[in-house]
Amino acid sequence: MAKPSLNDRFFDLRWQRSALDLLEPFRLLYGDRPEVEVQLKKMLRGHWDARPDDLKDLDLQRDIAPDWFLSEKMVGYVFYVDRFSGTLKGVLDHVGYLESLGTTYVHFMPCLRPRLGDSDGGYSVMDYRAIDPKLGTMADFESVSRALRGRGMDVCIDLVLNHTAKEHEWAVRAKKGEKKYQDYFWMFDSDVEPKQYGETLVEIFPDTAPGSFTYYPDIQKWVWTTFNEHQWDLNWSNPEVFLEIVDIMLHLANKGATCLRLDAVAFMWKRLGSNCQNQPEVHDILQALRAATRVAAPALIHKAEAIVAPKDLVPYLGQGRHAGREANLAYHNNLMVQYWASLATRQTALTNHVLSAHFPESFKNASFATYIRCHDDIGWAITEEDAAAVPDTSGPGHRRFLADFYAGVHPGSFARGGIFQENAETGDRRNSGSFASLAGLEAAKEAGNRELIEMALHRMLMGYALMCSFGGMPLLYMGDEIGLLNDYGFEDVAEHAHDNRWMHRPRMNWTVANAPEWPERLLLDGVKAIITRRKALPELNASVPTRILQTGVASVFAYLKQAERGAMVCVVNFSEDWRQVPAQQFRDLGVSRFFDELAEEQIVLQNDYIPVAPYGRLWVV
Repeated sequence: MAKPSLNDRFFDLRWQRSALDLLEPFRLLYGDRPEVEVQLKKMLRGHWDARPDDLKDLDLQRDIAPDWFLSEKMVGYVFYVDRFSGTLKGVLDHVGYLESLGTTYVHFMPCLRPRLGDSDGGYSVMDYRAIDPKLGTMADFESVSRALRGRGMDVCIDLVLNHTAKEHEWAVRAKKGEKKYQDYFWMFDSDVEPKQYGETLVEIFPDTAPGSFTYYPDIQKWVWTTFNEHQWDLNWSNPEVFLEIVDIMLHLANKGATCLRLDAVAFMWKRLGSNCQNQPEVHDILQALRAATRVAAPALIHKAEAIVAPKDLVPYLGQGRHAGREANLAYHNNLMVQYWASLATRQTALTNHVLSAHFPESFKNASFATYIRCHDDIGWAITEEDAAAVPDTSGPGHRRFLADFYAGVHPGSFARGGIFQENAETGDRRNSGSFASLAGLEAAKEAGNRELIEMALHRMLMGYALMCSFGGMPLLYMGDEIGLLNDYGFEDVAEHAHDNRWMHRPRMNWTVANAPEWPERLLLDGVKAIITRRKALPELNASVPTRILQTGVASVFAYLKQAERGAMVCVVNFSEDWRQVPAQQFRDLGVSRFFDELAEEQIVLQNDYIPVAPYGRLWVV
């Protein structure tokens, strides 16, 4: 008998490693289907055989160091390709800039081929195997991702799992009456079932896309359209959909993607009588998807986009039987929300409660992606139960206050932003706005007040210090590091005018980025300094637990990073005033030197208190 090739041996070993993690949830979802399992394994083997040698080499490196993405040296940068560089090839013109920021991971915002016209910012995809023609070709993506890997940068792209554009081939064939493809979607012959489901669903875009179902007279069908009429929800109870998506994931991995941002995962499973979000089956799907790609593309990691309440967020990083088996990364939207909430109130009691009551100190081979702003709106995910834990606070009242504050209409607000969508039934509203504008830089510049400008910059730098040290992989959204303000010109672009989220998606200002002057220079230098220090401190590896501390000082938020070489206490001040924290609290945690690793200087105690500057940030050892 011929000796198996090394290629065969690698596949067989990885199949043995991941088969149970794949097939156990697959069988829970779809029952005993041996013929489909044979088809699935054959598909994985085909993608492994087709995988380029340089990516197979990367697979081996990451089999040896599977926790690579938890490193303190990981720093992400997120952008729309057209707004950053025009085209995919144009990204390579700015690699030096990315390197100057310490970037090790770049996220190309949706770059797969979208439908023409309104595409929900690119998330209405009509071809998962093609690049948006405005940006380039799949060959361009392959060459650019290979070049970035050569410079130490992983590439993440978006894969929308809940829906496709109605122009996708599957949807087109479903409209033509092909039963196989009609079963890929949620389609109904009457409105009876849609009405039953609709009784417990929450509208996502009540202003622009009310309801969750759309009737198409030409095919006499009702179709589930959670987000927009042009986005048809996939039927994940059909195993053929699972097979199709695995095939697509491995195709993209072989083209050079080393992270897939799995969009809208919370909505993937439908259950009558529920809100059809965060259903248990979603976690079985995500475990099976991760196990499948570990067989044929082990270098690939998964990032779950689940912007949900705290109790629902944690399971996406693996709990119970899914521990260490689900998403590698998930967005810490609650840290983001609490940053903005504490900034508006100058109080941290709610932040302390939410982040200590709902989140474990660490995860098994998984962590958060931390961020302060992204391409999306801010939804105020503050529940009535959490608000009740803080005196004189209610969920609806606090959400109204925050929406008004960041729309700039609350008395004393420093923010400039907009209201994005309003739920008429609940009164809840979300907010749009760039990091700089929401943090006060736009208003301060309008006033021409240098002191207010510096205050706004320190609010931002405090946020960067928070997201670079809290635990996980920090993600910088393009242009925030140079203080790009709201772009109100979005209203003049027909395809954007209905969606004010485009106000915080401005085009990159390369004049400022390459030759910044005050105040942008102060901000950019500060961001680079924070990232440089992060990379030098193993205490900030994402595997190190994060424990929330109670300082007793209303505007100060602090957390302990207990690493092998000793304790680090990270401190941020959400107030424009000086604050003092008792030094004894730090001694009790094992801190003895009182050295600030962020500023790289000794802390001078004042009457045995640690002084914390307005919007100050300290990493104390």
